[in-house]
Amino acid sequence: MSGKLRAAIVGSTGYGGVELIRLLLQHPEVDIASVISSSNAGALYAEGYPHLSEIITDRLEAIDVEAMKGKADVVFLATPHGVSTELSPKLVEAGLKVIDVSGDLRLKRGDVYEKWYKHKPADPAYLERAVYGLCEVFGSDVLGADLIANPGCFPTATALGLVPLLAEGWIDAETIVSDAKTGVSGAGRGLGLSYHYSEINENTLAYKVNRHQHTPEIEQTLSRVAGQQVTMTFTTHLLPMTRGILVTSYAKLTQKRTDEEVLDLFRNYYEGRRFVRIRPAGKWPATKEVLGSNYCDIGVSVDERTNRVTVISVIDNLVKGAAGQAVQNLNLMMGWDEGLGLAFTPVYP
Repeated sequence: MSGKLRAAIVGSTGYGGVELIRLLLQHPEVDIASVISSSNAGALYAEGYPHLSEIITDRLEAIDVEAMKGKADVVFLATPHGVSTELSPKLVEAGLKVIDVSGDLRLKRGDVYEKWYKHKPADPAYLERAVYGLCEVFGSDVLGADLIANPGCFPTATALGLVPLLAEGWIDAETIVSDAKTGVSGAGRGLGLSYHYSEINENTLAYKVNRHQHTPEIEQTLSRVAGQQVTMTFTTHLLPMTRGILVTSYAKLTQKRTDEEVLDLFRNYYEGRRFVRIRPAGKWPATKEVLGSNYCDIGVSVDERTNRVTVISVIDNLVKGAAGQAVQNLNLMMGWDEGLGLAFTPVYP
C-alpha cells in the first residue's frame, strides 16, 4: 500500500477525464485506483487513448458504487449532464469524497437547472450540500468538504475577470456584457456537424446565443459576490483551435478610474493566488500563453471616453476550466498545498 489517496475517475474516456489522468499521474499524493466508463467497460483504456500505452494499463470498469467504495477515497465525475444527479448522492452516502466536474450540482435552484440543462435536477439537499469550488474566490469553503461542484469553463474565465470589480462595487452590475470564445475540445469527444474539420476550419461561429447553459452559473457567482442580483448578456463563439477560452467582458464603472487603479485592485484581490496572473497595463493575454496549464491570465483597460472597463481573461478550458481546477479543489479539500500536482508551465508555442 502506498498510503496515497486513491482516486476513481468516472467518465474517464472524455476529454475532461483523460486530462484528469494526465494531471493525477503527476500528483505526489494520489494514486489512480480506477478508470470507469459505463459505455466502454471491459476495454483497455489505452485502446481509446494510445498516447497512454504502457502508462495506463487498466481496463475500463462499469459504474459500481460498492466497487468504488472498496477501491477509492475520492471520485471525480467527468460525466455527461444528468449522471451526477443520480450518482453523487450514492457516492457521498457510501463515504466517498466527490468532485463533480459536470454541471449537475453547480446551480443551487433545481428549477433553474431544469430550465437551462433540460434534465431532472438533483435532490435539493445535495444541491445545498455541494460546495461551489471556484478556488480563488470561494476556496475557504472547500476545506474539509466532501462534495464539490467544480465550476464550468466559461464561468471560471468570466467570473475571475469580473469578481474583483463587483466585490468592491466598482462596476454597475446591470451593465455587464461578456463575449466568450472557445476551442472545439469544449464540446467533448462526441460527433457533431459543427466540429468537423471542414466545418470549423477557417471559420468562426456564434452558438447558443442568449441560451448558453453556463449563463445562470455565471450570474449566480457574480450575484453572490456583488450581494445583489446580477443579470448579464453572455455570448459564446467557437474558434478553429483545440484548446483555450478567451472572454472579453465590458461594464460601466460607477466612478472615474484609471488603468493603474483597476490593475491595483486586481493585483490586491488575487495576491497570493498563484494561478491568476495579471498583465501589466497595455498588455493582453492570449490563449496559447496558458495552454496546458492551470493559469488564468487577465488584462484590463479603462475606456475614459465611455467610462467602461474592458477585462480580457484566458484559460485552458480542459485544465483551469475543468481537470486542473478539480485537482486544485482536491488539494484544498484535503488541506494540501493548493498547487500540488499542478506545477505545469504553459506549452509554447
